[in-house]
Amino acid sequence: MKIFPTALPRPRIAHPRAAPTLRWGIFGPGWIAERFVGAMQRNTGQTVLAVGSRGADRSAAFSGKHGIERSYGSYEALLADPDVDVVYVATPHNAHYPLAKLAIGAGKPTVVEKPLALHASQAAELRDLAAANQVFLMEALWTLFLPKFDVIRQLLADGMFGEIHTVLADHGEYFAAGHRILRHDLAGGPMLDLGTYPVSFAQFVLGPPAEIQAAGRPHPAGVNGQVSAILGGDPAQAVVTTTVFANTPTTAAICGTAATLAIPGPFYQPGPMTLTSVGGASLTFDEPAIAHEGLFFEAVEAARCIREGRTESPLRPVADSVATLTTMDEMRRQIGQVFEEEKF
Repeated sequence: MKIFPTALPRPRIAHPRAAPTLRWGIFGPGWIAERFVGAMQRNTGQTVLAVGSRGADRSAAFSGKHGIERSYGSYEALLADPDVDVVYVATPHNAHYPLAKLAIGAGKPTVVEKPLALHASQAAELRDLAAANQVFLMEALWTLFLPKFDVIRQLLADGMFGEIHTVLADHGEYFAAGHRILRHDLAGGPMLDLGTYPVSFAQFVLGPPAEIQAAGRPHPAGVNGQVSAILGGDPAQAVVTTTVFANTPTTAAICGTAATLAIPGPFYQPGPMTLTSVGGASLTFDEPAIAHEGLFFEAVEAARCIREGRTESPLRPVADSVATLTTMDEMRRQIGQVFEEEKF
């Protein structure tokens, strides 16, 4: 058994302004794009050059609000701009796959908001297309690029937990009628949105599960409202839950024979966590709880990888994105959730 450390490892995160400066084009001037752009502009040397959407008025309003030089009334027009170095896809879930495919086909390095696609086969197609065209592709699962998750990465590599037997993670929020997460035409429900966090966390720790047992409940809006699953392996199990019916603690834990890591909610955002040995000794990692201001970490990771000539990030390889969707596909199959795009 590893000796309990006297201090936690330090995050191996370079200063955000040390990353190479790229010129970004934004697909979709919505809620997450606004936070992504703001976080980049305030914390990095990255340049947001252009924004594009299906409506010229929306693009122009977004560019004016954020001081962006160029706006386009179509995605194709943005892709034709030779000065755009990288594209960030921030549209609703069911547009991620076709727009990522469009951007990769145009030869633009592409960062796609999570989930990478609606299901694993779409994600695998994007993976193969990016590989064939030698184009950078990364899912913007911002959690895995945060400093505290690099600390977790080092604890796992050093075997500080002993034999891991249990991983716990949940993410639930209450949404009132009319919210886009309740729209079946936008691949709504908690699975692809909130659920990506606990499922990807479990697989970050344990890898893909050998067994999956899921149960869900429908929402009156016509989408799935809640799903819980046991993701099994040997000797470990993960228990994950996501819901749009209520606000849950949104916590996570890694529990092993030597130590337990408790991550308060919201576990997927910047903030504290505590490692406690089986003997009761504890160490706490802390960082400012800056919420979505931490989105800039994924941008600088992409910039570094692109300038180094990489076609994916080692912190979130595309294979991991496909694996997360494979697990969620099986969870959806077991609870009978089918997206509109899957109905033939």
